[in-house]
Amino acid sequence: MSLIPPAGGPVGVRAWGSLACFTMPEFGVERVSYPTMTPTAAVGFLDAIYWKPEFRWRVVAIDTLKPVRHLQLRRNEITSRQTFEHATEWANGTDEGLDTADVRIRTQRATLALSDVAYVIWAHAEVLPGVDESHAKFRDQLRRRVERGQCFERPYLGCREFVADFGPPLDDDTAIEWTQDLGPMIHSVYAGGPDANISGVASPIFFDAKVRDGRLVVPPLPEGRR
Repeated sequence: MSLIPPAGGPVGVRAWGSLACFTMPEFGVERVSYPTMTPTAAVGFLDAIYWKPEFRWRVVAIDTLKPVRHLQLRRNEITSRQTFEHATEWANGTDEGLDTADVRIRTQRATLALSDVAYVIWAHAEVLPGVDESHAKFRDQLRRRVERGQCFERPYLGCREFVADFGPPLDDDTAIEWTQDLGPMIHSVYAGGPDANISGVASPIFFDAKVRDGRLVVPPLPEGRR
């Protein structure tokens, strides 16, 4: 179908790349991608282009522009990972952090990724409480940065090595003919859960993801979790 912006005047950003992986959380070791971009990945994509502490991006819809194609990858990865505690100690100067070059133990892991992808992300700029600014200011600033190709860091599609390009939606962009119920999909990570007093602990929020005519509609967060 032709790309019709969702109601409410969200800003649209076109994202595309040769590889993507939006990992399903139920697969702990072997990565298996959702068949389309997730809201959390879309927020990270927009933050890489334009981020300010006065607002946050609320994704309302994601359009899939190309047929879903899977690609099997196998890579050697390190067995150690950076943790919040190690990062805190490194920031305080009491730890040297994680140097991947010094990690000698490697393991081979499979990834079921997506190949040759393109999306249009539709999102609102939600101004945080106590900020005396209009959401239109941040929305228009994102639009200008997208038109100029400006970003704070190179956006990526799920994994940092899967870098992406971005730009305004094209006049001839159309969503693919695809309708499917995807089941539970991560919506966002809520930092106000029962363990919020523990550093680095947050609670994931899921929603029942459904693609209709190539569009994934993202519902708003429940009251009290915004």
